[in-house]
Amino acid sequence: MNAKIQQAMSELGGGPLQQDAVQQHIAPLFSRVLSSDTVYLANHSLGRPLDAMDDDLAEATAAWYGKLGDAWDGWLEERQAFRTRIAALIGAARADRVIPKTSAGQGLRTVLNALPGKPRVISTRGEFDSIDVILKQYAALERIELQWIEPDVDGDFTIEPVIDAVNHGKGADLVVISQVMFMSGQIVQDLQSLAHACHRRGTRLLVDAYHAVGVIPVDVVRLQADFVIGGCYKYLRGGPGACFLYIAPQGFEAGLRPLDIGWFANSDPFGYQRPELPVLHAGGDGFLESTPPVLTWYQARSGLEFTLAMGVERLRAYSLTQLNALRGYLADAGVNAVKGGDEDHGAFLAIRLADAMEFPARLQREAILCDARGQWLRLCPDCLTRDEELRRAAAVLGKLLRSGPGTAGI
Repeated sequence: MNAKIQQAMSELGGGPLQQDAVQQHIAPLFSRVLSSDTVYLANHSLGRPLDAMDDDLAEATAAWYGKLGDAWDGWLEERQAFRTRIAALIGAARADRVIPKTSAGQGLRTVLNALPGKPRVISTRGEFDSIDVILKQYAALERIELQWIEPDVDGDFTIEPVIDAVNHGKGADLVVISQVMFMSGQIVQDLQSLAHACHRRGTRLLVDAYHAVGVIPVDVVRLQADFVIGGCYKYLRGGPGACFLYIAPQGFEAGLRPLDIGWFANSDPFGYQRPELPVLHAGGDGFLESTPPVLTWYQARSGLEFTLAMGVERLRAYSLTQLNALRGYLADAGVNAVKGGDEDHGAFLAIRLADAMEFPARLQREAILCDARGQWLRLCPDCLTRDEELRRAAAVLGKLLRSGPGTAGI
């Protein structure tokens, strides 16, 4: 672990997080992104990086400068370290079941292309745009049969309609569903029961855990999904490109054969043997692709170390405290139609507005950064966010809503 992170954790001590202690011991690890007076509430979109990230990248490039081709020894060690850290966060028994990807969408395509024939796929209307557009394109090109599950009147999703679709009609070969919905932050409950229902019908389950990993405890063994996709862009503070696909043991036992591969999937990639029938690594290494973007593993290092050292349960408890405080300040400012801040939602508050997409620009003019997706304005503090920043954001949003245009709670 990075020495500065280790020292900060030692000085912080155990127990529930408190703002004063976080500001004293943890905030100095983020001095480069905390030098602005801007209130940053877009941590659900792009997580704030540690100062150490710059040093980690410098280590990767120094190896390139100093060792040239021999830099691969260190780079591949860092790939293994990346996989080990992700495995620890998601409860995977073995790191080689975690396959590095450059996006969650790449992980989805790997699964779709590994399934035989023309797979029947069930998914929800709540999936993130990259997952949504990939599924639609595969369906448009007749590579899959696609069935959508619609939200309820509140915009939420439950597993019962998904299970019903699996059990009736044409059934399904694959179900694709998020653990935490990206628009509203809703946690989809009881995915284990969905996994059981899928497996009874011979259906595989892919869970998009991008908004769950680092936010709530994720245990892929307990989840029993066949595949899990996610990445470090948001809550893991690792930036773009550091993503993963997890494949459960049953995927390998069933003889799933990858199509999206490259020379790193060879059983001896540096032996340069070229048999007519490729001989691939066993397990997850057989799903590796061509020459990878090695810098992403270094880029993600400090954020993963930080999250593992802090502990997801500890971060979650503090997040709920902050979100509940923000809900209260919003209510004081006249903003009441708010989702989040409870055990049924992830790391951000979602406010339904008729013109939600206009509000990020209006708030940015007031030095408050957030974002919107569809009709949902999303506000996400992280452990670095101070209470005075939450109060300020709530007051400004309330003022903007009162001044119009904008209607809360449509």
